[in-house]
Amino acid sequence: MARAYDARTTIFSPEGRLYQVEYAMEAISHAGTAVGILSTSGIVLAAEKKSVSPLLEPVASSDKMHKVDSHVAVAVAGITADANILVDHSRLVAQRYSYEYGEPQPVEQLVRRVCDMKQGYTQFGGLRPFGVAFLFAGWDEQHGLQLYASDPSGNYGGWKARAIGANAQAATSILKQEWNDELDLDGALKLALKVLSKTMDSTTLTPDKLDFATLTHSEAGGVAFKLLGNKRMQKLLDETTLDNTEDD
Repeated sequence: MARAYDARTTIFSPEGRLYQVEYAMEAISHAGTAVGILSTSGIVLAAEKKSVSPLLEPVASSDKMHKVDSHVAVAVAGITADANILVDHSRLVAQRYSYEYGEPQPVEQLVRRVCDMKQGYTQFGGLRPFGVAFLFAGWDEQHGLQLYASDPSGNYGGWKARAIGANAQAATSILKQEWNDELDLDGALKLALKVLSKTMDSTTLTPDKLDFATLTHSEAGGVAFKLLGNKRMQKLLDETTLDNTEDD
């Protein structure tokens, strides 16, 4: 029955489903896992970095973590080319707002604008949904630190901790058990590493297989977005391994 209704993004099935949107979500479930965790002192974004080939030339920038504006960053799971289009769109939206009003755009308003574009690609003929999900991390004066997740349908929601991509259900189960209101940034980093260690296909974790970033805010320094380098990642891996050994 599905084959009769999945040729167009604009056709509902008799059960009220849009199969092309569901297929886009299925594409995301085959992408590397990405995790976002809200803590008392910042937000952690973490993602699995899948190696396509040892012959591929390494790039300086991350294709999983992107800085949208001075106060917003995003982690992606899904088709990289689709993600690049939406990241560029979100940057343009943020800069237009900043130019017009002279201040950073509220985080949720920016997320909603990006999701409006996603939703449009599910409603008009001749288009296909974007095969990518986002985790937005940001800070604004109205609501402080915020974490949002969005999917190809254009839906979005605020979260305290969220996982997208492959093995998202298993990752979410760990987050439900381990996350708490008193979690600090260091604890969030270790929790993100624990989640990825349980959900990644690789048996051993190394810095070249992981992308970690933090978004923090302080009265003195403002909002800071930092990608963790290999040395910091190795130190985090060693500390987490040591903690697990002591627990055993």
